[in-house]
Amino acid sequence: MLHIKNLNDGLELFKTLGSDVRMRIVELLSERGEMNMNEIASALELTNGALTAHIRRLEECGIIHTVTECTGHGNQKRCSMKVDQILVNGRTEEVREIRVKDEELQIGYFDAFDVTAPCGLCSVYSMIGRENDTHYFALPDRLQAGLLWFSEGYVEYRIPNMLSANQKMNQMTFYFEISPDRVGMLPDSQAEIDFYLNERKIATWVTPPEFQWSKGIYTPAWWYGRERQFGLMKMIVVTRVGTYVDGMKVSEVGMSDFTAEELQHLKLRIGVEKRGRYQGGVALYGAGFGNYNQDIHVRVHYTGAE
Repeated sequence: MLHIKNLNDGLELFKTLGSDVRMRIVELLSERGEMNMNEIASALELTNGALTAHIRRLEECGIIHTVTECTGHGNQKRCSMKVDQILVNGRTEEVREIRVKDEELQIGYFDAFDVTAPCGLCSVYSMIGRENDTHYFALPDRLQAGLLWFSEGYVEYRIPNMLSANQKMNQMTFYFEISPDRVGMLPDSQAEIDFYLNERKIATWVTPPEFQWSKGIYTPAWWYGRERQFGLMKMIVVTRVGTYVDGMKVSEVGMSDFTAEELQHLKLRIGVEKRGRYQGGVALYGAGFGNYNQDIHVRVHYTGAE
């Protein structure tokens, strides 16, 4: 446990943890245990060179521990967590512990939608209904979906909020696999995908113009064609002062813009609007599809006693 007894003493630590990339490194090591630099760089889609400075900063602050070992292919640095808890004393001498809660939202568990064809859903076993028929987005079978796609519109997920009245939400992080959907579009067409929290836009991601298609690692063998095989893992972090996509600030909208009452009921919306420049749709990948074998992962950072 790392105990910060004075706010001034913890200034460098706070600055270090103010980076979403470094926070993601801490989360990865907490979840998976020891990892080498190549594994971390691959998970975050960073180069080793870009990762090195972040690892050094975390090590200097005593958050992680690194060991250099010799392998048959040269030296390899392995990283692991040095602390499992951080306690912070404020001026009132009250000890505040930063805690996290995790939730997994299955791709098919959206409770509101308005989508336009081309669209569809499928489970790991088969298509759910007919392709390009929006009626199937309203049927109970949608709950089995591990892959869904649409050209315009949105799907909206209700996020369980399990915090008690004496707990305060400070940050939300979303991880999910997503790609543009280009069926019927030009090969290099892009999509502009919007993300909303409680109907307030928090971020927009413009998909890359070139997307390398190959077989998804977890995509079932029966799934045909080159399209919708896998996506990119995106990380959206809503802090007190703004929203970040993959470590880059994209919006000034943050947790401080929502009242405590608004945060009692949380909704995440993922959508595509009709735009002249961007003609692509969106595909979402859940467990059993794509390259990551996970649904929409939500992490809530909060303070307050259990």
